[in-house]
Amino acid sequence: MKHVPALKDFVKPLGPYSHAVVANGFVFISAQTGLVPRTQPPAFAGPKVEDQTRQALRNVDAILKDLGASLADVVKATVYLANPGDFGAMNDAYKEFFPSEPPSRSVARLGAEVPGLLVSIDAVAVYSPRPPA
Repeated sequence: MKHVPALKDFVKPLGPYSHAVVANGFVFISAQTGLVPRTQPPAFAGPKVEDQTRQALRNVDAILKDLGASLADVVKATVYLANPGDFGAMNDAYKEFFPSEPPSRSVARLGAEVPGLLVSIDAVAVYSPRPPA
């Protein structure tokens, strides 16, 4: 069964997609960018891929927390880089969020050219919601 959850305190999608879809014991999270939620005008967390990687993962984490899950539940991530040369810097920031038993991961080139956008990350997590702490 498929369910599109209403996310509290999260920006509306910028297009015809859902930030998250829950189905068959998994949560599928659409690619999140380094945009800081609720900034007007919308602003990236910084000009470096490290800044945007951290913010993209904070955005993934915020969605998971809203659903009663966490980054520890992520089993697969895909990282899209505007510049493949940013791999090392992205990787250093990424591992801060997954210090042990990281999820499987793929890295690809970002297909869209959006001014200022350096990285986008999508994720799949096992979904067994826990009550808020």
